[in-house]
This record gives sequence, C-alpha cells and structure tokens, in this order.
Amino acid sequence: MVTPVIAGYGVAVPSPMRQDELWRDFFVNHTDGTDRSMRIFRNAGVDTRHGVINPIHEDISQWTTAERMDRYQTEALPLGEQALRQALDDAGVSAAQLGMLTVVSCTGYATPGLDIRLADRLGASIDTQRLFIGHMGCYAAIPGLAAVADHVRAHGKPAALLCVELTSLHLGPGPLTTEQAVAHALFSDAAAAVVVVPDGTGLAVLDVAARTDTAHASAMTWHITDHGFRMGLSSRVPLVLARHLPGAVAALLKRHDLERDDIDAWAIHPGGSRILDVAEKSLALSEPQLRISREILRDFGNCSSATVLMILREFARQRPREVVASAFGPGLTLYSALLRSV
Repeated sequence: MVTPVIAGYGVAVPSPMRQDELWRDFFVNHTDGTDRSMRIFRNAGVDTRHGVINPIHEDISQWTTAERMDRYQTEALPLGEQALRQALDDAGVSAAQLGMLTVVSCTGYATPGLDIRLADRLGASIDTQRLFIGHMGCYAAIPGLAAVADHVRAHGKPAALLCVELTSLHLGPGPLTTEQAVAHALFSDAAAAVVVVPDGTGLAVLDVAARTDTAHASAMTWHITDHGFRMGLSSRVPLVLARHLPGAVAALLKRHDLERDDIDAWAIHPGGSRILDVAEKSLALSEPQLRISREILRDFGNCSSATVLMILREFARQRPREVVASAFGPGLTLYSALLRSV
C-alpha cells in the first residue's frame, strides 16, 4: 500500500506588525480603550504579527465585504504562490506532477479561485484535480491534509495543500466588543503549503480523526457581514476543548496501539495562550513539548488554518518519530492527525 508522506513545506507572510504598536497607535482608540482591552492585547502571547493590512496605516474598518474580497484576490495570489513554490522545491516536485491541488481559506472567496489561478501560474496539468475548502476555520488544514493524503494513497501521485488566511482584511467597525478585541489581538496573516508524495522521506500521514460538539456550536462562529467577516469567540471554548481533547487524542492513538507517552512531538494549534495552557494541562504535557506552538504564536500570531502547517514545518526539521497535530474551530470541532517519520 502507498504511504503518503509530507516531503516539502513552504511558508510566506506579509509585512510584520508589532503587537505593542498596534495597541498604542490603533486599537486603543478602536476598542473601549480600557485596562481590560489593554490586558487582552498584552496577554495574548503575541509579540509580532503579519498583515496585508496594517490598520495603523490603512483603516479598512468601514470597507464593504466586496471591497475586502477584491483586496483578498490581489494579496492572496502572490502569498499563496510563494508558499506553494517553496513546498514544491523542497519536495523536488514540479507542479506538472501534481495529481491534486487543495486550497484552504476561510478569509476570502472568488471564482475562478486561487486553486485555478495558481494551477495555471505554476504550470499544473490541465487534468490536475482541484479542491477548495472554505469557511471551516482554524482546523481546516487537517481535513485538507486528509484529502491530499487520500489522493496520494488512491492514485500514487503527488498532491499539494495550500492554506491562505488573510484575517487582517476583516477588521470590524469600532468600538470592538470584548470578543472582537480578543480576536483582533490574536489573528494574523500567512500562507503555508505542504507537498505530499507517495512513499517518500518525511512525515507519513497515518490517520486523521474528528470530534464535533454541536451542543457548543455557538461558542465559536465566523459570520459574513456587510463589513467583512465577524468572529464570535466565547470564553467557554477552552473549557469545551479541555473536555474533549484527551478523549479525542486517546481514541486516535488507540487505533495504532499507542499511548500519549509514545508521542515525541505535539503540534497543537495556538488558538491563544489560554488554549495552549488548557492543552498542556488536559494532555499532561510539559512546557518544552508546547515550545514550538508558543513560539509560533509569539512570532506570527494565530494564522488560522495555516498555523498547524507552520508548526509541522518546525517539527519536521527535528525528525521526531511520532507526531500528533491538533487544531480546533467552529462547530465546535476538534481535528487531530497522527504522523510518523519515515
């Protein structure tokens, strides 16, 4: 049986923005300006973020959704192309060899989409299969990875996954509520890509599992409004994740006769510093085991679906034996993947 293996990685980010400067020069006047809002920004675990829009220089909070989608097409294409070219080069694969190209994004839409435009620019074959995964949120890279891995297993041809998220395009009109302040203190822009090949060297995709608690579907939302997409983020989210994360991971590992102590690397999506605290406690992890997740949050912020691929790229350099990747999003949904170095 063909084993799908992540053989190449690529990451592209726009210009950096300092968290303290964003607060001081913009958000202090775009929130209620209270100590509570300031603490939200200071305690987010983020030092630097990246954005195609820096609100200090370009306040788009009153833009229509149509204006934001036009900007998305302009900005997403070069970032996505840069990340995808890196991943193809890293894997030693040409775009013409791809059997499938899957693109993930919850922050912008257009048809013909990025999948079609990138396939054309990179020289993919006219019969390359394409898949677009939209509006699933931060966990979407993992079902995307499952899709390309299944394609590699079934067809024995390389496949690519690209996540492009431009959250900075969705700055809402002020003053922001507490929920909105939390979102704008965390989220950032990035493009991340992986190339999966049959029977290569790298991280093999062994299994993917999902768990959705629909009783808490309203705890995390992502609604389209006349002024961009608006996030709803309940303070209950960490508590719900703490309830489900240990059981979901244990069930995934049990299928492969593994225990938590068998896992060498944990690629936990840094939805925020509190989310990582909950993951550390509920999975009985040590601080060093979450170091890369915290560093990605500190240096890049929460880049939605792209984030877990950015973390996996860092772990791939260390060649751990067994890896669990977990990410969370609306639904309330938890996705996990089991990977193994080969």
